[in-house]
Amino acid sequence: MARCDILVIGGGIAGIGAAAEAADDARVCVLEAEARPGMHATGRSAAIFIRNYGNAVLRALNAASEPVFEAPGELTDGPLLSPRGELLLADEDELDALAEYAEGSDGLERLTGDEAARLVPILRPERIAAALYEAAARDIDVDRLLQGYVRRLKARGGTIEGGTPVTAITRAGGVWRVETPRGTWQAPVVVNAAGGWADTLAETAGVPRIGLVPCRRSAALLPAPGGHDIGSWPVFAAVSETWYAKPDAGRLMVSPADEDPVAPHDVWPDDMVLAEGLDRYARAVSEPVTRVLRSWAGMRTFASDRTPVVGFDGAAEGFFWLAGQGGYGIQTAPALSALAGALLTGRQPALDPATVAALAPGRLRAAA
Repeated sequence: MARCDILVIGGGIAGIGAAAEAADDARVCVLEAEARPGMHATGRSAAIFIRNYGNAVLRALNAASEPVFEAPGELTDGPLLSPRGELLLADEDELDALAEYAEGSDGLERLTGDEAARLVPILRPERIAAALYEAAARDIDVDRLLQGYVRRLKARGGTIEGGTPVTAITRAGGVWRVETPRGTWQAPVVVNAAGGWADTLAETAGVPRIGLVPCRRSAALLPAPGGHDIGSWPVFAAVSETWYAKPDAGRLMVSPADEDPVAPHDVWPDDMVLAEGLDRYARAVSEPVTRVLRSWAGMRTFASDRTPVVGFDGAAEGFFWLAGQGGYGIQTAPALSALAGALLTGRQPALDPATVAALAPGRLRAAA
């Protein structure tokens, strides 16, 4: 039987980052069901940092994370961001959505359809009533970020146990007992960083669910359209989030931006959903979709207010939530990792108290 101070269940960017930030002040172990960290949502991310993406709480987390991405210090060598840009497109029916996105945003440039088409030559300018361009949107090197946190965790004495699915969780005498096919772990604090499985894990521990909803997000990889050199193109998308496209190593990743609720599992794309999304994309551009190189899907898990859940559960001693990151988990990882590490070890969080309160699980219990 292994013992530690903090037992993190889930080896995605959330669990690994939090464990790394807590390990300076506690003995930390991460249990991951898969063979290695980051095999689900973390490894299937769109990998883009967009400062203006998300609600007010998420934008505060974006702002707190950006300095770490730009200057990660000993986490990894050199910046984790590289130039990309984001171009949001609106037809006449989407102008209100474009105005809503622009409200409270900064660093955005409003463009005409012709100006948008100069950035992405395959766009059909006659279908664009207006566009917004965020030059500061950048690609994230997700693997370097994850591996940086892995190294930090291990350097601070923490451990990661891969291939260790949890089968039972009980609490007695102020200690959680977590059983797996590979053995039993004990700790006074358990961190629920199980992504799409977070509510299921809570139920296993006898802790009430908080209403998290895993959703499928699909994507397809297409050849570069028309032989274009697409390396300098921005991410481009419908502002209503009905599709988006992103250059990816000389090819184009296109997503239908689906958000269909699913039971937590290793998700795969729905062929009809993918086809409909590719059709929406195809109507916005001058190059037809003739071939799909490959397709895949991942899970994005949301709380009812679309804000992450970070903090101790007031109804279960020593049970800590780190879940509900939705589609924002990578770009908010530095801020959420630092916050979780502080809360778990009794340090003062660097984030504004109002932001910390907005993330606490108690808000969802009160709403229920």
